[in-house]
Amino acid sequence: MGLKYFGTDGFRGRAGETLTVEHALKIGQYLGWYYRELLGRPARCVIGKDTRVSSYMFEYGLSAGVTSAGSDAYLMHVTTSPSISYITKVDAFDVGIMVTASHNPYHDNGIKIFNKDGEKMTDDVLARIERYIDGELTMPPCAEVGVCKDYLAGRNKYIGYLASIPRESLRGYRIALDCANGASSMIARNVFEMLGADLTVSGASPNGRNINVGCGSTHIEALQNVVRESHADIGFAFDGDADRCIVVDEQGHVIDGDGIMYILASRLQDRGALVKDKIAVTVMSNIGLVNALSARGIGVVSTDVGDKYISRALVEEGLSIGGEQSGHIIVSKYENTGDGILTALMVADTLAERKCPASSLTLGLTILPQKLVNIQVPDKDRIMQDPRVQTYTEEANSKLSDRGRLLLRKSGTEPLVRIMAEGETIEHCDEIINEAKEFILSLNI
Repeated sequence: MGLKYFGTDGFRGRAGETLTVEHALKIGQYLGWYYRELLGRPARCVIGKDTRVSSYMFEYGLSAGVTSAGSDAYLMHVTTSPSISYITKVDAFDVGIMVTASHNPYHDNGIKIFNKDGEKMTDDVLARIERYIDGELTMPPCAEVGVCKDYLAGRNKYIGYLASIPRESLRGYRIALDCANGASSMIARNVFEMLGADLTVSGASPNGRNINVGCGSTHIEALQNVVRESHADIGFAFDGDADRCIVVDEQGHVIDGDGIMYILASRLQDRGALVKDKIAVTVMSNIGLVNALSARGIGVVSTDVGDKYISRALVEEGLSIGGEQSGHIIVSKYENTGDGILTALMVADTLAERKCPASSLTLGLTILPQKLVNIQVPDKDRIMQDPRVQTYTEEANSKLSDRGRLLLRKSGTEPLVRIMAEGETIEHCDEIINEAKEFILSLNI
């Protein structure tokens, strides 16, 4: 049975309704109690939050829960999700917690949990948290009360770590940053300034309600305009908690996660540092990326959609890099989770190393037109388990060869089948989708 509250990227919902302060309190209580019992001492829990108005409420709820269970809460305050992952690991915390709903609007919020290695928490622990939330598990009252401490030193250590990674100076480069009025608003500026970049920064005036509003990686047109108007050499847009990055080249063209993976995988291969000459991608990555990597002798390991599956593949296969179209990129040498600012730094470092226009970084990569359509069905599970569907998909892809691709997936939360097509043109994608739609509806399931 799947998880009830926690999805592929944490517990997320409308603040005060589907995700309440009582949920936060119980999550904190269970984690504080669980790790205290497991370790035989008060657990050390580090907590961060993004800039949403509700994030303070959840931060305090989590802190109260952790300390009421006799463990200690260390607050990094407004910071990024990857910074919590990093600090949890390097400063020997037992668990890391991030309050964020990532790219969602401000009225939503969420809670992400990391284990001591900075990886997304395992499902078995999340399942026990859910049972505690629902009253199926109880715990004895704790006679001891933990402490709550500020831990801004963790954020400063993370900034210093990021600044130490690039090999090249960015002095003389005009760089535009769109911080989505989110968690990267201060951190990204500080890091790029330390490296000497000439910055134009937008989306860096959070007020609690403007996170992701008309800015950031989900509204890339805002950064495109800034890059053109400021004549920037390159631009980087982050999402609310800065675990994603989307790039805009000097001409104002978008380079998504597929393009970023091509740039970084090529760079690592040139240095002899691309382990096994493979990267991890999700099933949504464009066939154009697969073809371009293949031309360089680079293979792919394909996973389901979600950065936790990419992370798992990197560990199991021992690979250097993986990611998603959305800009979740994981470089295993440096971190265990997607980090938008790190991704931006590595692309900027590549630009400075090659001394070429940003648009030249993706030479050799041709992205095929891609289109996604959802159709409502009475029983998505029966449809996707029907052997006729697998046969149809295999035959369609065999016919398309390297000219395109058909992918059928069920929605994780709605009664929908998602039809994704790639083709030589958008019209070709429409043809693939329409044929697949007719086939699915003809099954009478």
